[in-house]
Amino acid sequence: MLAPMTRIGNLFGPDFTFLGVPAADLADPSTYADADVVILGAPFDGGTSHRSGARFGPQAIRGADYLPHDGSRPSLALRTDALLDLTVVDAGDVEVYAGDIERSLGMIREAVATISAAGAIPVVLGGDHSITYADASGVTDVLGAGTVSLIHFDAHADTGDISFGSLWGHGQPMRRLIEAGSVRGDRFLQIGLRGYWPEPATLDWMAGQQMRSYEMTEIVHRGLTACLTEAFAIATDECPGVFLSVDIDVCDPGHAPGTGTPEPGGLSARELLDAVRRICLELPVVGVDIVEVAPPFDHADITAALGNRVVLEALSAIARRRYDSEHGTTWDPSRPLLSDRVAPVPEGEVHGHSH
Repeated sequence: MLAPMTRIGNLFGPDFTFLGVPAADLADPSTYADADVVILGAPFDGGTSHRSGARFGPQAIRGADYLPHDGSRPSLALRTDALLDLTVVDAGDVEVYAGDIERSLGMIREAVATISAAGAIPVVLGGDHSITYADASGVTDVLGAGTVSLIHFDAHADTGDISFGSLWGHGQPMRRLIEAGSVRGDRFLQIGLRGYWPEPATLDWMAGQQMRSYEMTEIVHRGLTACLTEAFAIATDECPGVFLSVDIDVCDPGHAPGTGTPEPGGLSARELLDAVRRICLELPVVGVDIVEVAPPFDHADITAALGNRVVLEALSAIARRRYDSEHGTTWDPSRPLLSDRVAPVPEGEVHGHSH
């Protein structure tokens, strides 16, 4: 249990919540006892290897919206209002110290575990990708090591071993998760890899762990839809939960310039949002993080806005999945906007890919 403390507010910005949802305090369980989703800021970028600045990501993601911050966002596509249909609260930022990575990751891990233990889905706003070690570990500390698969959108594999003399950094969290036994290597799915790293020795280690990585050339050749369908089958085999980690640099820098390690040739913003929607609509998602949004390198809030929409797309799909489960319906993306967009699930059909 987190010790009571005098909060100093969100670390790198004004103290406001994600689009105006109610505030919560992890030291006071009554403020999130009935929550379906708890937003958590992890403003840590002490693991960066190139351009820092992702510590400013949580507040940029929270506020990057041209609509009133009134705690309501009806989805045109999914016909849900996730911020109303779900009970969503914002617990503010974990008060980390950028100069101490192990201490900071431990604090984030404890906060995420507190949320997961309360029965809510943690949605963590980063921060650099080193925080995913803490985020996924915090969930598996509660749900059980090896019971949660991980779907990882990124330009980079983040499976390095030692960088700059350290085991910890934003290029290493996936290796640390597998080595710790928190996530199985054969239930680790990576989407969007490209570029000129890692080196063959690291690729050999990944192959030895039976990781499945979809490099952009394969995605272009086979199609993103086919690759996701294959990944879903692997992710849900023997794992009742899925953790979704989105590094914003999975998108081409033209769609997400505000990031620390931009790599040309990635997904479009549309492809990423469609993929996130599909994952959260079809799979039993138990945790989400969105990382590497670095406002100092952004232009016209392009990247922050995309990060904000990744969160909204995930929440809207989670709300739709819950609605369909409760009402025996299925969302039909082919119907016109002014139709009801739902139809009964045919008898005997398994809805989506849920287990």
